[in-house]
Amino acid sequence: MTATHVPGQPVLEDGQLISTNPATGEEAGRVKVADTDAVNAAVEQARAAAVWWQGLGWDGRKTRLLRWRSLLVERIQELAELAHRESGKPVTDGVMEVAAAVEHLDWAARNAKRVLGPRRVRTRLLVAEHSGHLEYQPFGVVGVIGPWNYPIFTPVGPISGALAAGNAVVFKPSEYTPVVGQWLADTFAEIVPEHPVLQVVHGLGDVGGALCRSGVGKVAFTGSTATGKKVMAACAENLVPVVIEAGGKDALIVDEDADVAAAAEAAVWGAMTNAGQTCIGIERVYAVEPVYDRFVEAVVEKAGKLRTGEEIGPITMPRQLDIIRDHIEDALAKGGRAVLGGAEAVQAPYVAPTVLVDVPADSSEIREETFGPTLTITKVRDADDAVTRANDTPYGLGGAVFGKRDGIRIARRLRAGMVAVNGTLTFVGMGNLPFGGVGESGFGRIHGEDGLREFARAKAITVRRAKSLLPAMTFERTPAQVNQIVKALRLLYGRKP
Repeated sequence: MTATHVPGQPVLEDGQLISTNPATGEEAGRVKVADTDAVNAAVEQARAAAVWWQGLGWDGRKTRLLRWRSLLVERIQELAELAHRESGKPVTDGVMEVAAAVEHLDWAARNAKRVLGPRRVRTRLLVAEHSGHLEYQPFGVVGVIGPWNYPIFTPVGPISGALAAGNAVVFKPSEYTPVVGQWLADTFAEIVPEHPVLQVVHGLGDVGGALCRSGVGKVAFTGSTATGKKVMAACAENLVPVVIEAGGKDALIVDEDADVAAAAEAAVWGAMTNAGQTCIGIERVYAVEPVYDRFVEAVVEKAGKLRTGEEIGPITMPRQLDIIRDHIEDALAKGGRAVLGGAEAVQAPYVAPTVLVDVPADSSEIREETFGPTLTITKVRDADDAVTRANDTPYGLGGAVFGKRDGIRIARRLRAGMVAVNGTLTFVGMGNLPFGGVGESGFGRIHGEDGLREFARAKAITVRRAKSLLPAMTFERTPAQVNQIVKALRLLYGRKP
């Protein structure tokens, strides 16, 4: 590689994708780039592998997925260090990312049969002579397009759900973290060597587009809202259904009876973890007037102790540095104040923790996803004012509330797919809870029962079990039988509840 290459920026060279550490520029690894023919071939191989995988049944798939889970646990340090080499994030953050992935993989493997297995459902009046049955059938092949900020945990969510449901998977990792993606596929192949049930294809955005058009049954995407719209457009060409987990501008509300010290600690974690490169990261805080000053002081004190290169890793995507700087400068130009950090906090490849106050609502730091270790804190009149401001965004991914008396009631009013009360980001640690957003943050769910159902088609089956006493669905019915049906309807449903 030449000196002109920017550390962390993906490089295509001689048919290979070269990945480098954004902090040091050291090479993390090389992977082969796929073209459209290679993507299509992978999907065809996956389609055949899916037949075998489905044939293993619920218990067979569960056993293999739990073995993969155990392998991830045994090699957790190796994977965390690889994530550090490729993305720059602290090794300890990588460890926690693997831990969260293991939790979701374990839950999907153990619960797929219960959630998706065939069951009998109660019959209804008009077809009382039939029994009803419901089952969930896999799509066959699912395409997963993963992000760079959490290259382990985030793709393992839809991958584990899709595999547990009986699908084969073709995974396109981010071009910024391809080596981690390859590691996941390689270790799965150690557990399941018989067929290519989980494959990986590498490249830039065109490879993701090829995957959308390759004939997969469904696509699960995680990334920016802008790219999510491109994925939807590509999938729409063939009516391929999608799960879109896009950007966020998550807010934390601090109510008047909140534990201020705990709220400050959680706000700093929610805003600064992974150098702020978290779709569900806390980017805005609305603190009610009685606790505002104490909260700001506590946040500045805690965030001021964090050090770049240690607790705060580098910005993985080099061009994101300009966005972060622009947002900070826009906030300051419009009257905001930096009580920690500021525009000078952006020193490539790092951004030091930055806390801004008095930022007007029309600034980009309030309106747009920053994706860096910055936090705005706004004084509000009361919780109602805070909810109104928190919901004043096209995004709706996650959020948080600190308060004793009304915490849950406030959480229910936030326009978001997930909300933590007296904590931040905690919902990602529960494998049985769904994850996803509304509005510009996307739609569909991964994780939990709703996440499993995303990767299978509901199929209804009715079976005749007796002669029709009230034949409804036949040209052989008589006027007298129609009258009997009307009488039965009036008897059962004619009275108001």
